[in-house]
Amino acid sequence: MVKELRVKTGAGMMDCKKALTEVNGDMEKAVDILREKGLAKAAKKSGRIAAEGLVAICMNEDNTKAVVAEVNSETDFVAKNDEFKKFVSDVAVTALNTDKETTEELLNEKYLDTDATVQETLNDKIAKIGENMSVRRFKKIEVKNGKVAGYIHGAGKIGVLVGLETGSDSEEILSLGKDLAMQVAAMNPKYISRDDVDAEYIEHEKEILKQQALNEGKPANIVEKMIVGRLNKQLKEICLLNQAFVKNPDLSVEQLIKEVSKKLGTEIKIVSTARFEVGEGLEKKEENFAEEVAKQINS
Repeated sequence: MVKELRVKTGAGMMDCKKALTEVNGDMEKAVDILREKGLAKAAKKSGRIAAEGLVAICMNEDNTKAVVAEVNSETDFVAKNDEFKKFVSDVAVTALNTDKETTEELLNEKYLDTDATVQETLNDKIAKIGENMSVRRFKKIEVKNGKVAGYIHGAGKIGVLVGLETGSDSEEILSLGKDLAMQVAAMNPKYISRDDVDAEYIEHEKEILKQQALNEGKPANIVEKMIVGRLNKQLKEICLLNQAFVKNPDLSVEQLIKEVSKKLGTEIKIVSTARFEVGEGLEKKEENFAEEVAKQINS
């Protein structure tokens, strides 16, 4: 548990041990304690990214509907295999063309124009390639009055979709959408705007920031002002519209959208986003290499 907490927060071993002892092993409370003491570098709730695989995007012809899908493999070597790449791409195509919403339902769909299901095709690939694989997830975005733009980063390690509601069919809308998708890939915002941030999250962060300020020995009469300032700074980092635009940090994303909107003479609104990073939230099983070799020799 100490090791897991160190991975999540970047704090020292003894600090992690003390925090866990203080809260009787409650991992989330231990993360909060370390943050309050300023010892945690970040609360990485998703855990270490270790699983391999690829993310693929598929769109319809008029860019009003798109899907992003993730398929995992055991090794990066298999993820670079052409047959695996094609399978991931075909899974995205299948997901786009179905009205099903869950991975379990998708696995039971017909794989392209074959008689086999996605699950049966997956089983065949596993037998042929000799490595376990899984269709992990997919998400579909559809915008009836607007466009969906996408971006793939790192040869399939990150895939992003952005849905834009607008009355324009200009190519500049898709260009803007791709820039916004790149922004989401790079900065990984949690919300589109401040209006989307739930009250529970705000209250939780206020309490953390309050304890940080008090632990720093700040006078009680200025703590509230400090909380407001620090919270606003944090919201700028996690809300897409408030982030500095990566291609031009002098502009916020919101200002960028307003500029393009004014130029095209139409309102533009981000209505949805999806960001998949290969293996996020999964942790690969660690094996002793010597033991693994011996195991294979013995078998």
